[in-house]
Amino acid sequence: MNPLNILIADDEAIIRMDIKELLEEAGHKVVGEATNGQQAVELAKKMKPDLCIFDIKMPKMDGIAAAKIVSKEKIAPVVLLTAFSQPEIVKDATAAGVLAYLVKPVQEANLFPAIEVAMSRYREMQGLEDELLKVKDTLAMRKTLDRAKGILMDAHNISESEAFNRIQKYSMAKRKTIKEVAEAIIRSATK
Repeated sequence: MNPLNILIADDEAIIRMDIKELLEEAGHKVVGEATNGQQAVELAKKMKPDLCIFDIKMPKMDGIAAAKIVSKEKIAPVVLLTAFSQPEIVKDATAAGVLAYLVKPVQEANLFPAIEVAMSRYREMQGLEDELLKVKDTLAMRKTLDRAKGILMDAHNISESEAFNRIQKYSMAKRKTIKEVAEAIIRSATK
C-alpha cells in the first residue's frame, strides 16, 4: 500500500497516539488529529487527507455525523472506530458513507486490511461516479444533437442522416465540436 496522508479523530488522546504510531510505523503520515467531530470535519476540509479515521463517540459532533459530511463532500474515505458493534450503529455508519468499520481496541492486524478495503472501495466509487458523469454528458449531448437534427430536418425538408452530415461537415469546417454546432443551431432556431 502506498503511503497515505491520514486524519485521526478520537477524543481519547491515548487511542489517537496508538493509532498514529501504528500508521507512522507502516510509512503513513498523520496530517491532523482532532478531538471532536466538528474539528475533524474542519481539518478534513483544510488538509484534504487521503483517509480519515474517526471514533464514533466524540463531543460536539459524533463520528457518524462527521463521516457523513466528509463522505458527502467527497473529501476522503472514512474508517470508523467504536467500542460498540451494535447493528443500528453499523447501519447508521453505512448510511453515512463509511467504507470500513473497526471495533476497539484497534489492532494492526485489523487496521491495515480495513484501510485497504476503504481505499479500494473509495477508488471504485470514484470510478463509478466518473463513468456516470460521462454517461450523463453523452446523453445530454445526444439530446442536443437530436434536437438540432430535428430543426434542420424541418427547416430544409431533409432526412436525419443528411441533417447529421451537415452538422458534421460544418463542425469540421469551423473546427468546432458537434455539440457546439448543435447548440448554435438550437440557439438560432429559438431566436
